[in-house]
Amino acid sequence: MATLDLRGSDNEKKGSVELSPSIFEAAVRPHLFHAEVRRQLAGRRAGTHSTRNRALVSGGGAKPYRQKGTGRARQGTTRAPQWAGGGTVFGPVPRKHGHGLNKKTRKAALIGALSLRFSEEAITVVDEIAIDEFKTKQVASLLETLGLGADSVLIVTGGAQEKLEVSARNLPRVGVIRAVGLNVYDVLRHDKLLLTRDAVEALSARLDGSEGGAR
Repeated sequence: MATLDLRGSDNEKKGSVELSPSIFEAAVRPHLFHAEVRRQLAGRRAGTHSTRNRALVSGGGAKPYRQKGTGRARQGTTRAPQWAGGGTVFGPVPRKHGHGLNKKTRKAALIGALSLRFSEEAITVVDEIAIDEFKTKQVASLLETLGLGADSVLIVTGGAQEKLEVSARNLPRVGVIRAVGLNVYDVLRHDKLLLTRDAVEALSARLDGSEGGAR
């Protein structure tokens, strides 16, 4: 059973927390990271790019010049793509870029990302994060106390913490996410993970079906 120290907001040890080995000591398979991150980023694309083909551009109702006798190639409309202002051939049209990936693969990728961070000793678990007002300085001070002030940190909470989420927005290298929305892309783009105890329990319930406990 994987075990980490349980810290208070003052960085004092308050006990230890057991982490499910099936989540934090699983096999790390980078090719799954690539597949899942590619799926996530593709799904975020707006897909609103658009061009006009020859049916959509204006003009061209009349034949530009007579069929024969000019010495030039025959032309039927100025909306053809070879004319300036004509339609685009095979141009981009609005579409969805997202593609599927089965749930088993997505789960294995997330578990692998968490296991990677655990093997790098890049996970810190705190009893709770208490932010009593909308103030960025409180979050910055907490991270400094925990020795994470100079790192890129992803804070994972068990549930909604509006004051924490809003207060951390102005910190460029800090992200806050709830355990239910934790994903491979956000785990990999931050060097360190800061988990609350209830976030560990929520992740265990989500990915393993068991609850991690503290003692």
